[in-house]
Amino acid sequence: MYEHLHLSELQHKIAAFEDQQAYKELFMRLQPKLVQFAKTICQQKEAAEEVVSDVFVRVWQKRKTLDHIQNLKLYLYIATRNVSLNYLRVERKHQTLQMDELQVEIAAFNASPAQLMMTAELQQQIARAVEELPTQCKIIFKLVKEDGLKQKEVAELLHLQPKTVENQLAIAVRKIGVALRQFAPARTKTVKKPA
Repeated sequence: MYEHLHLSELQHKIAAFEDQQAYKELFMRLQPKLVQFAKTICQQKEAAEEVVSDVFVRVWQKRKTLDHIQNLKLYLYIATRNVSLNYLRVERKHQTLQMDELQVEIAAFNASPAQLMMTAELQQQIARAVEELPTQCKIIFKLVKEDGLKQKEVAELLHLQPKTVENQLAIAVRKIGVALRQFAPARTKTVKKPA
């Protein structure tokens, strides 16, 4: 029923009309990606699901103020990050969270017709190439390419300079490209016969 609505329309329906269907649609759209993100911090799927549930409960509790939020998607990512870090503090696991200590799961790419035509071997090579990226590159690549956040939003979310995000994304794309070159079709050389 609300699948066609833009995020801002769902946001307004929740804030202005306390629309539970709009809230459910918002949850269905963003919960899986937020859980993946929370898992990079919490390191446990159950904890990540609990964190995201808490975030959505707070959204419902503060629904009347939702119209004041400029970018709801970024707001939810930041809230998820903050609740995840609070969870770690409570669990006494959070000393200093280093990017290199995070484990990132890369979900499958959304399949477009072109991607469906890729061979299974190429898909495996892409997954391997992404998995071999340095942790910060991997997180940034996932947030931009998979979760659809803008580079500026990722910079804000991860407390990085926008140029750092841009550079890390370029490194990720370059390393994936290098890893995939071996799968490029071999170019046939044409030899000219002497005249």
